Amino acid sequence: MPKKINTRSLIDKIEKITRAKMAEQEVVSLDDFRSLRKRDQLRSILIIDDDETIRAAMRRIFESEGYKVITAADGTQLSEVLDDDPIDLIILDVGLPWINGFELAKLLKEHEDLKKIPLIFVSAKTSELDIKRGFGVGADDYIKKPFEVDQIKKAVNTLMELHPAKK
Repeated sequence: MPKKINTRSLIDKIEKITRAKMAEQEVVSLDDFRSLRKRDQLRSILIIDDDETIRAAMRRIFESEGYKVITAADGTQLSEVLDDDPIDLIILDVGLPWINGFELAKLLKEHEDLKKIPLIFVSAKTSELDIKRGFGVGADDYIKKPFEVDQIKKAVNTLMELHPAKK
């Protein structure tokens, strides 16, 4: 698998130069300003699921809702994306390789900088015990796979409203 290219620092530099050049202009297009401002305000969702189809589907769903989406297939990929951007919400599958979703959620909730980020499990593991275990390790919601698009959008939007972005 090719190594993921981290473009965040490049994007930040481009946007900084763009802002500086906009500030030098006597007249700036309102659409240009709004476009740049909107990128600054995107809330981000981290999706951790080993199924590439599920990750791609959720990416389309939430990007169409105006969210920035970051994905990881497992705990190893998660360690590559955690420092890239602030995260406003995590969607996590239980059935991950090497370290399962319950173990990963426990680690996330024990981390000082990550423990307050809302977490939703989306999993095919749907026994009463699994659901209780999910809430026990800090989940804010537990959605069964296959999920309804409206159900997952509602859960995400509700948690985003309950946990406003940090300024």
